[in-house]
Amino acid sequence: MLAASSIVELRKRLLAREISPRDIVLDVSKAIEERNHELGAYLSWDVEAALTEADSADIQAPLGGIPLAVKDNINVSGQPCTCGSRILGENYRAPYDAGVIQRMRQGGGVPFGRLNMDEFAMGSSTENSALGITRNPRDLSRVPGGSSGGSAAAVAGNLAIAALGSDTGGSIRQPAALCGCVGIKPTYGRISRYGLVAFASSLDQIGPLTRTVEDAALLLNHLCGHDRHDSTSLNVETPDFMSAVGRDIKGVRVGLPKEYFISGTHPGVAAAVQAAIRQLESLGAIIEEISLPHTELGVATYYVLAPAEASANLARFDGVRYGHRSDRAGDLLEQYMLSRSEGFGPEVRRRILLGTYVLSSGYYDAYYIRAQKARTLIRGDFIEAFKKVDVIVSPTSPMPAHKLGELKENPLAAYLEDVFTIPVNLAGLPGVSVPCGDVVLDGVSLPVGLQIVGKALDESTLLQVAHAFEQTR
Repeated sequence: MLAASSIVELRKRLLAREISPRDIVLDVSKAIEERNHELGAYLSWDVEAALTEADSADIQAPLGGIPLAVKDNINVSGQPCTCGSRILGENYRAPYDAGVIQRMRQGGGVPFGRLNMDEFAMGSSTENSALGITRNPRDLSRVPGGSSGGSAAAVAGNLAIAALGSDTGGSIRQPAALCGCVGIKPTYGRISRYGLVAFASSLDQIGPLTRTVEDAALLLNHLCGHDRHDSTSLNVETPDFMSAVGRDIKGVRVGLPKEYFISGTHPGVAAAVQAAIRQLESLGAIIEEISLPHTELGVATYYVLAPAEASANLARFDGVRYGHRSDRAGDLLEQYMLSRSEGFGPEVRRRILLGTYVLSSGYYDAYYIRAQKARTLIRGDFIEAFKKVDVIVSPTSPMPAHKLGELKENPLAAYLEDVFTIPVNLAGLPGVSVPCGDVVLDGVSLPVGLQIVGKALDESTLLQVAHAFEQTR
């Protein structure tokens, strides 16, 4: 089954002329048709467009002819870009390629399929999509995580070779952990955000979800780089991330933040992560306890800053230029109010209201400015920690995948699922989740993810450690 293969495996077979790019697209398409009705990973896919690109692909290119699925908040010219929302789901089609799609195509990759997500990337379960829920491939009664739940479910469920996601507070790493695949959030600014529909512009970052660490390294090689269309894009050299794959980790200093190993973590998750730490030590890594003392401020800080930025970014969706427009409005003010209240779901409305509140007169200093100061403290914690260690490890999520609907009426509990991932976004650092074990619940084996966090622009060390660990499994 080609759809269950890694990029590296497929590249070998392509270059040996055993298969063609068309064969891969057709096999992935068959897998989608057979199983997407139960997983709900894809919102749409255009086989003919993908075959046209595949037939003209240069298989000598680094990603030549490989179909790659795309989260539905990343623009691909001529394709829908719904962001999992009614407000864009009715008639919007992207007029241009996002920067990351341009790079994908330059490397020979073929964008194929639009993946489900929490509406405007606001959520941790993909239950907040207005266009249907996505299910975990390991257990269809459970969530795949979010907001890139469609991306993780497609890769883990063998409906995609690899996928692009976006990560604002853990939205690549957390679903990768819950579905059992590899997900990496690069350093903020490593991959262009041009063409990514913004949620929180100072936190959003695009990254790949893959079957293997080696595939993640290969994709990063060709997706990273400066983009003049993105003012936050870093104008730095992109190293050869593949060179990090296969290096041993003897002498690498691994930090264990005491604030991340807490009593609220599920016992099975804690046991799997501790076993992973022992495995890293057996490979020659040096394990050290460290402290990130402002960790407890992370979730609260995030839920001031991210909604504030969302309030500003989502103001453009007003029913005038594109997207849903209410047919019940009597005047312009009613058109704005009704179009937005009908078009946005409850979680998005909740965050817009929260963000507008913290930015309002009289509350800006009390909440927004104080949250920015807390963010500086959190970033400072990481700077100090990385004077002592090379990487930091922790659970990716404190819990395995929960049942569909279980936290629907308890948004605070859902927010706390990102307690270990949020600080990484606040600090702008790279982080990867790699499978490290399983928890058995109700007779089903559910994946656990190990999060590895690195210094800014040091994805190479992350990949080195993640690959070394992966090879022991």
